[in-house]
Amino acid sequence: MKTIGMLVAVEMDAVLSRYGRAAGVDTVGGFELHRYEGDGYRLFVVNAGVGELAAAAAAELLIAVCGAELIVNFGVVGGLTEEMALARTVVVESVVHYDFDTSAWDSCEPGRYASYPTPFIPTTPALVEKARQLFPELKSAVCASADKFVSGADAKRALHERYGADICEMEAAGVVLTANRAGVPCLVIKTVSDGITGGAEEFSKEVGRSAELCLAVADAVMRSL
Repeated sequence: MKTIGMLVAVEMDAVLSRYGRAAGVDTVGGFELHRYEGDGYRLFVVNAGVGELAAAAAAELLIAVCGAELIVNFGVVGGLTEEMALARTVVVESVVHYDFDTSAWDSCEPGRYASYPTPFIPTTPALVEKARQLFPELKSAVCASADKFVSGADAKRALHERYGADICEMEAAGVVLTANRAGVPCLVIKTVSDGITGGAEEFSKEVGRSAELCLAVADAVMRSL
């Protein structure tokens, strides 16, 4: 039986709507672990809360304590281009942690960890390909991730121009870095809840619907593995 770890920031209502009441709920390391039993897999879901630090800690918990053989992160994001309109769903091929900067010390360009050749931290290519086989309309996206909520067209366009990123959010860098370090495959599916001209108001209005659309795609990929 495959053990899957799923991590969400603010989208737990979508999990409960799709999977219902958990078979068990335990509190470990300050996080609530919701356990589900599926056909051929065991699923642990953590509602990590917002931000890279919480996301990294929750991903490590899923791997080290729950024995997750696959990490799935789904959730809502901001769109950085006109193409990334409301409710557009993507599979993330790489993440850039754009506010990480050690350049004054080691001459790495801003956003790049010394252990990676570029600022772009890859997810698992085979899982990206699997998602696109199941959903050919999915775009492979670059995600700009950092501990800040990006609002307004100018700030969003600047991120796109600097890194070629399609979307932005606040958890994926912590998730992908942790999974890669542990050698655990990682699938990241995101849906746009606020477009390039949107901000907090649009996000608040659309977060629920966007999360449900996103989880439907992530769930289908999980079940196909």
